[in-house]
Amino acid sequence: MTQLLLEVKNLKTYFFTRRGVVRAVDDVSFRLYRGETLGLVGESGCGKTATGLSLLRIVPQPAGRIVGGQIIFDGEDLLGKSEKEMRQLRGKRIFMILQDPMTSLNPVFTIGNQVFEAIKVHSNLPKTKVWSQAKEILRLVRIPSPEAIISYYPHQCSGGMKQRVVGAMGFSCKPDLLIADEPTTSLDVTIQAQYLRLLKEIQQWSQLAIIFITHDFGIVARMCDRVAVMYAGKIVEMANVGEVFDKPSHPYTVALMSSIPKVEIKEGKLPTLPGQPPGLHELPPGCSFFDRCAYTEKKCEAPPPLEEVGHEHWVRCWRHE
Repeated sequence: MTQLLLEVKNLKTYFFTRRGVVRAVDDVSFRLYRGETLGLVGESGCGKTATGLSLLRIVPQPAGRIVGGQIIFDGEDLLGKSEKEMRQLRGKRIFMILQDPMTSLNPVFTIGNQVFEAIKVHSNLPKTKVWSQAKEILRLVRIPSPEAIISYYPHQCSGGMKQRVVGAMGFSCKPDLLIADEPTTSLDVTIQAQYLRLLKEIQQWSQLAIIFITHDFGIVARMCDRVAVMYAGKIVEMANVGEVFDKPSHPYTVALMSSIPKVEIKEGKLPTLPGQPPGLHELPPGCSFFDRCAYTEKKCEAPPPLEEVGHEHWVRCWRHE
C-alpha cells in the first residue's frame, strides 16, 4: 500500500438551514492508498456519510455546500472538475454503496436492466457483450443462477441478494475506490460474514481501495487497515486498527471501545457514554466533546488541534499536547 490514491485536505461541508449553519464535515483530512481499507467510525450524526457524499460531490442541495478544502483523487482535485466530468467519474472510478439497498435499486426495473445500465453508461460495448458481462459480475458476487436472477425485480430478492446486486453494480466498472456506507446494516450475521469475505476477496485481486463507514468495531477489526474516529464533524483520532484497539487515546474512542461486549465478562452492565453529540448547528466554542468528557480542564475551552502522538497515530485532544 504505497501508491497514494486519495488525499482529502481540510474538507468542509456545511448545510445552510433556517436553524443555522450545520457543520457536517469540518476540517477533515486523511489519505487513502490503493488496496487499503479505511474505517470511518462514530455515532449517528457525526459526519461520516456527509464525508462520503462530499467525495462524490453529491451533497444534497441547495442547503448542502462544500465550502473549503481539497479532494485530490489520483492526482486531480475533484472540486475543480465540472459536473459533466464528475458524472463520468461516478460509478466508473468511484462507487458508493448506500445503507439500504432498496434506495439504490429501482423497483420498476429488473435486476438485469439495472446492472446492464451500470455497465452500459461507462462503456461502448455492444448489448450482447454488456448482458454477458452483467451475468458474469452477478456470478462474481456469488449470486446463484444469474441467468434467472436478471429477470427478477428487487422485491423478489432477499435483503442479502439485493445488497450483492448493488455490489455487482459497483464492481461492474472496476472502480478504484469503493465507499461502503454501512452496507451490512440490513443483513443477518451469516450473510454479513459472507458479504465481508467477498469484499476482501475482490479487494485482494483488484487493489480496490475502500472507505468503510460503520458503527461496528467488529467489522472494523475484520475489514480495515486504518480507522478514523469522527465526532461532531471532525476526526478526533486516526491510526492503524491495531493501535486504536490496543491504545485508544481520545476519551471518545475509549468510551466507544468500552461499550464493546466482552466474552469473558458474564455479568454486569456495559459502560455507557452519557449525553448526546452536540447539534452541528450550535457547536460549543472549544472541544466538541467537552460536555461528555470525564477529563475536562480549563484549556478544553479552546478547540484542540489534531496532533501526531505516535507513528501515524493522530489525536485531537489537549491531554496529548
